[in-house]
Amino acid sequence: MSYVDNNLIPNESVVFRTRLHWIIFGWPILFLIVTAVVFYFGFIHSGEVLLAITFILFLAKYFVYIASEFAVTNKRVIVKVGVMQRRTLELLLTKVEAISVTQSILGQMFGCGTIVVTGTGGTKEPFDNISSPLEFRRAVQAASSA
Repeated sequence: MSYVDNNLIPNESVVFRTRLHWIIFGWPILFLIVTAVVFYFGFIHSGEVLLAITFILFLAKYFVYIASEFAVTNKRVIVKVGVMQRRTLELLLTKVEAISVTQSILGQMFGCGTIVVTGTGGTKEPFDNISSPLEFRRAVQAASSA
């Protein structure tokens, strides 16, 4: 069961849920392509080390991907990221002052970006490579006005 589902309070339900974007796998995929080219053209004879590094890079990103959750409930914004070092944010909707979204051109094309959740009292929490950041912000705004 997920972190969000385990930490719901009575009469609370999830209205929007998202994850990290698949773009976090960009570097491991690029490294895999470079490794394949190196093998194909025979630049090195023993490529087990490159293959092991590629596998470790992919595995590290995969664990971060599956361990990260972003949710909007009818009462709170809940965010959990991290594997070895967990970072969580649980902020009541009434305490959310703003949510800003930053997207590059590639982020706009692929639907990913950075959100910064600002709470009353000046708390600013940035989260990178979120899938559907504009929908996340819309869900927070809709839940806050309900």
